[in-house]
Amino acid sequence: MSQATDNNKRIAKNTLLLYIRMLFMMIVSLYTSRVILDALGVEDFGIYNVVGGVVAMFSVISGSLSASISRFITFELGKGDQSKLNKIFSASVTIQILLSLIVVILIELVGVWFLNSKMIIPADRILAANWVLQFSIVTFVINLISVPYNASIIAHEKMSAFAYISILEAIGKLIIAYLIVIAPMDKLVFYSILMCSVAVIIRFTYGYYCKRHFKECTYHFCWDKELLKNMFGFAGWNFIGAASSVLRDQGGNVVINLFFGPSVNAAKGIAMQVNSAISGFVSNFMTALNPQITKSYASGNYDYMMTLIFQGAKFSFYMLLLLSLPVIINTHYILGLWLKLVPEHAVLFVRLTLLLAISESISNPLITAMLATGRIRNYQIMVGGLQMLNLPISYIFLRLGCVPESVLFVAIFISQCCLVARLYMLRGMIGLSSVKYLKYVYLKVLLVMSTSAIVPILLLKNINETFLSFLIISVVSILTTSISIFYIGCSKEERVFVRAKVSALCAKIRR
Repeated sequence: MSQATDNNKRIAKNTLLLYIRMLFMMIVSLYTSRVILDALGVEDFGIYNVVGGVVAMFSVISGSLSASISRFITFELGKGDQSKLNKIFSASVTIQILLSLIVVILIELVGVWFLNSKMIIPADRILAANWVLQFSIVTFVINLISVPYNASIIAHEKMSAFAYISILEAIGKLIIAYLIVIAPMDKLVFYSILMCSVAVIIRFTYGYYCKRHFKECTYHFCWDKELLKNMFGFAGWNFIGAASSVLRDQGGNVVINLFFGPSVNAAKGIAMQVNSAISGFVSNFMTALNPQITKSYASGNYDYMMTLIFQGAKFSFYMLLLLSLPVIINTHYILGLWLKLVPEHAVLFVRLTLLLAISESISNPLITAMLATGRIRNYQIMVGGLQMLNLPISYIFLRLGCVPESVLFVAIFISQCCLVARLYMLRGMIGLSSVKYLKYVYLKVLLVMSTSAIVPILLLKNINETFLSFLIISVVSILTTSISIFYIGCSKEERVFVRAKVSALCAKIRR
């Protein structure tokens, strides 16, 4: 009981640190997005997003191995084997360096051809787009080699490192926002150079921190065939899941470009910026929670793991809903207030992107539990196979003349199909009860979302769009969501816990 309490406190502390980090990053990101969109213009902003998306599509190769590295490092920490931990780290760095070479060759051969032959880019911006591609490749490779270092920080649950290093990253972005306005050359190319420079600085900062604080983070060339076989075996099947996720997000972006051009990509880019700012709060919670799920499985503490899965799914949803609902309802006003230029389609893109994130949020702990087992072949064939349908179905809809937003409607529907598949597979993998999950998680979050939205939507329909109405609707949204979460979404024990924490906080304030 004492161990579980300590773990819960660690999760809460790490989540708080990551929230402070995310709040700071969100404010900086929203400000810099406005400045950069204004400086680049809708067309160049769209080009940067879609060309970066082409490079990101090749992360299908690296994403599966990155998940493998994170899982193996966290698993061995849970078992406490220091010598094997050092082997895994060194093998991971070796793998990422080799993988970087493969990715660079593939992008230079396939990516350059695709950019110049298939994508809709204005003729006078082709040269700039090619420079963006090259700097995006360098940034991608730097981030790829950083994966083992970042995985070590997360596995050790040293979230304060992320908070401090993020301050440095945010300062870098603020400097970029200033410099892009006074750019001495083509602004799109200059922006790519600056983003690449920030990535280099952050990469070396993470490396320096890990070498100073973690014994295993000293690189020695390692070629352990058995270890590499296990890691590649895990990564090979996880490739399906990584591919499906990348094809849904970045593949959808490229398909939109093929039918509608870079201006609509700019609208989707704005939606992704908003989603990144808001969803970051939930991803921070999961970053704090994931190591505990994996370590609980590694140590055989399955009851505690199930508790983490159920509570993690619910509270991921609640946190995202609390932050997203005011934005979804007030999207039109917020974008007008935030941006000087609001791209066409941006309002609906933002709303649908946030709904997709909410839909996906309850699956995050299920995915972590699946990865913890290491037995992922059948799961990835079924769930990854379902998710891969996003790209062909989206292409068919757009080919039939549907609106660009149909890509996100398809993604939301398939995400619900994937949830059903995950519950079915995890029943056999870890003994997860689908009935309990549907009763204590799925039905509760649906009820909370339904009751939270009624009053704010009625207000939106009946009052004029002004700054005062925006404030009123936002406050009402937060209040109705909080009340619904407390009385409908929480169990009796969770309500007692919340009351105790609120009482303790009030007592401290009175003193």
